Amino acid sequence: MRLWGRAAVIRRSLLPLWLLLLGLVLLTLALSALFNLDRDHTPQKPGPSRRPLQRIPTLPDPEVILDPRDLTLEELGVEDTAPLKSLKEDQLLFVQGTSSLQKKRTYKVLLPGSSKDNSVVLEPPTRTETGKAGLLQLESSGRDTELVAAQTYGFDEMISETISLHRRLPEARHPGCLDVQYSEILPLASVIICFHDEAWSTLLRTVHSVLDTVPKQYLQEVILVDDLSQKAHLKTALSEYVSHLDGARLVRSTRRIGVGGCRTLGASRAVGEVVVFMDSHCECQDGWLEPLLERITQDRTRVVSPIIDMIDGNTFQYNATQWPVRGVFDWKLDFHWESNPELQDQDPEVAVQPIQSPVLGGAVLAVDRHFFQSVGAYDPGMLLWGAEQIELSIRVWLCGGSMEVVPCSRVAHLSYHYLPYRFPDQDLLQRNKIRIADTWMDGYRKIYYRRDTLAHFIRQSESPTIAERLKLKRSLGCRNFHWFLTIVYPQLYIPQDRPALSGELSGQLVHQQSQLCLEAMKEGGEDNINTSTGGLFLRQCARHPRQQFHFEQLVAPKGA
Repeated sequence: MRLWGRAAVIRRSLLPLWLLLLGLVLLTLALSALFNLDRDHTPQKPGPSRRPLQRIPTLPDPEVILDPRDLTLEELGVEDTAPLKSLKEDQLLFVQGTSSLQKKRTYKVLLPGSSKDNSVVLEPPTRTETGKAGLLQLESSGRDTELVAAQTYGFDEMISETISLHRRLPEARHPGCLDVQYSEILPLASVIICFHDEAWSTLLRTVHSVLDTVPKQYLQEVILVDDLSQKAHLKTALSEYVSHLDGARLVRSTRRIGVGGCRTLGASRAVGEVVVFMDSHCECQDGWLEPLLERITQDRTRVVSPIIDMIDGNTFQYNATQWPVRGVFDWKLDFHWESNPELQDQDPEVAVQPIQSPVLGGAVLAVDRHFFQSVGAYDPGMLLWGAEQIELSIRVWLCGGSMEVVPCSRVAHLSYHYLPYRFPDQDLLQRNKIRIADTWMDGYRKIYYRRDTLAHFIRQSESPTIAERLKLKRSLGCRNFHWFLTIVYPQLYIPQDRPALSGELSGQLVHQQSQLCLEAMKEGGEDNINTSTGGLFLRQCARHPRQQFHFEQLVAPKGA
């Protein structure tokens, strides 16, 4: 009993102490809340806000980051910024962290219009003369570095670094193009430049080439679309650089989506009436955009391309392409440019007149944005890279549009030594071609499968998922492939493929003794060779052969 009584006395004596401690805690919380309230109402000095997600409605969005899970035409990827749905993505600037040591991806959220370090160097200080090609004299260590750069990008990146980001190409247009008058009112264009691990100099030279050669009244914006690049210079440094460019903004994809998906993503963010898709290693001639806009204004279903000149990957020397030229493909669904200078000799006006092309290359394309979306954009089922320009060209022709090359517009494209990218699926090109064949070529797809054995075996083991594209084909009322071969590309020879009695040869037939090549010539001849009738002749072998021979049966020589 005594112990129980002592415990009760102790508890009664500690009760005032507990009440005192509780009162102190409550008083501390009250003072803290009062202090924070006063601080919120205290006037702040002018300057950037400390709140990381403050809305700034008066400034454009220089950069957004999207997760394009759904590659449809309705708001492609726009709904996938779930953690920040309380804000519009147009008000956010996302910069992916550059640390390679972190296993998890981190992002910094920057405010458009916030204070920036103005000490950023917008162009390397040492450059060769504007427009000139380069040749470096390097020591052994420098040559090793140059070799590594060439292996990384597929061209001599060190030479590129010595050339001005603002170099102007020599005039290569026909003199008649300089006298062409264009409409006073042309639609605004959004130029979309997709890139993946592109070199700093070639990417920025492309951007500046567009900004330097297009009048502001025709340029709505330049949109750079990052297809999940991993190079450090394409992260924070690029974001900072683009934020200083008037009329340019940056969109980043959170996963690798390839050429077609990247361009479709950019088109979904575009505002201009016309979208121009451009590779990330191009340089533009003066006056290149106006002729393209003029042709689209006359017919909104036209897809147009400039003449694609070449930039040598070793020296960055500019080489003008001889006109007329058009894009074609063979039965292996391989694309190439086909030159036809005789056409200009027959009709001098061809020098300034656009010509229709069965296919256009993918380096530079211009198309009305609404027509591009209505015709199905780029096929979302095409993998990463390869043959997407053939698929789009065939679809445009079959579904109510047309393709043209415009000679008064010229853009130079950098030629790779080799493709520097490594793809997870080495058969992706064949898989892309299988989609083309099964979707658009009808019964003629058998000709392709006989010429691509790998595609034939892949097709036997798995079928492409093309139900949505076939549905699009029906809804657009597209024509069949026989119409394409008859009207658009009648020059494409249709082989009979009779077993053991037919075949075809592409390239050159070389006469062993003379080392001359067999070439078919039309009546009247060409160059310095005059012939009263056409026929086969032995000539010096061409560097880029244009001959293609077909035979339907094997004939035994006379007297055999």
